[in-house]
Amino acid sequence: MTSNPYPLGLRLHGRRVVVVGGGAVATRRVPALLDAGADVLLVSPELTPALRARADAGRLHWVPRRFLPEDLDGAWLVHVAIDDPMAAASVSAVAAERRIFCVRADDRTAATAWTPAVTRHGPVTVAVLGGGDPRRAMTVRDAIRDLLAVRLAPEGTAPTRSRPDAATGGPQRGRVALVGAGPGDPELITVKGWRLLTEADVVVADRLVPGLLLDELRPDVELVDASKIPYGPSRAQEEINQILVDRALAGAFVVRLKGGDPYVFGRGGEELLACAAAGVPVTVVPGVTSSIAAPAAAGIPVTHRGVAHEFTVVSGHLAPDAPASLVRWDALAGLHGTLVILMGLKNLAAITATLIANGRSPQTPAAVVQEATTGTQQVLRSTLGEVAADLLAADLRPPAVVVVGDVVGALDA
Repeated sequence: MTSNPYPLGLRLHGRRVVVVGGGAVATRRVPALLDAGADVLLVSPELTPALRARADAGRLHWVPRRFLPEDLDGAWLVHVAIDDPMAAASVSAVAAERRIFCVRADDRTAATAWTPAVTRHGPVTVAVLGGGDPRRAMTVRDAIRDLLAVRLAPEGTAPTRSRPDAATGGPQRGRVALVGAGPGDPELITVKGWRLLTEADVVVADRLVPGLLLDELRPDVELVDASKIPYGPSRAQEEINQILVDRALAGAFVVRLKGGDPYVFGRGGEELLACAAAGVPVTVVPGVTSSIAAPAAAGIPVTHRGVAHEFTVVSGHLAPDAPASLVRWDALAGLHGTLVILMGLKNLAAITATLIANGRSPQTPAAVVQEATTGTQQVLRSTLGEVAADLLAADLRPPAVVVVGDVVGALDA
């Protein structure tokens, strides 16, 4: 007789968790471990761009090689996220010798611990085990999440499932949804965006997508890591377009999950045009853009009565003197409202110098908000003349939003 698993909530803050493997499965599992405060050691010769970004940011420790038994020294838990059964078995054997619980992505029956299907509502975490059947666990999890959404939503706004396919009765396939995932907090995705995500056959995700959303995907969902790390490795946009089209034409429901909003420097328009040219229907789900959310999370309103009657959002990924830049920085310097700069850290010194040279006061308040709405959010307050130097001293890194204008201090007590 097979015994039932014993449900338990692990308090992993500051405790070593070893993840073996750096592919799509690890990309889905690591965010929840980091959210729990675990000291994650990731052992793999290669990483996906999303995991590499977390390693570069110091969120986890990466050992770029194959697993060795001593990697489990001091570990409390092991996640084996590789598809080589022999290699996975060797890792779990070492874990068993040391009495360390081991999760196996390749073989649940050989694991000593299972990862449940999880849904989160603020401080409430619901974890469902389906007796070894991940689809059953996901079905029950989704029903619970819908129930919680109904109880928490205003009357008359209960979530509904997508319009069913006439032939199968299930969600329509052979289509693409461009979904904005919001600025970082997984709870800031829209209800519609989350609903479509739960129905997806394929998810094509960027680096800025909240990792906990990926942890809630069905185990049979194909996850394509299309991370666009600034000035680092990335897939060509044409390749991403082709993935969306090919998977949809093969009959899959594809969700293109993008940080923020698909149309705010997200190249969503290019992806929609590529799908339209191939005859693939597309649904666009707007997302909460970091250009507004990041300042708000830092206590900065982009507009404020008597202070700013306008705000302008620009991309700073190109320097002001770059031939390909479409931004009129000289004109922006003459505006009185708020200036929000996305993707501008690398060129911030040149941008601030150009604004000052064209008339913007160097004493204008400025702020930088790193990883807004997440548990690792940092805020730097400065002035236009000093913010570039202060940024270097504070060692802030992308993703970050720069805000320039008197609104930076508008809510100071």
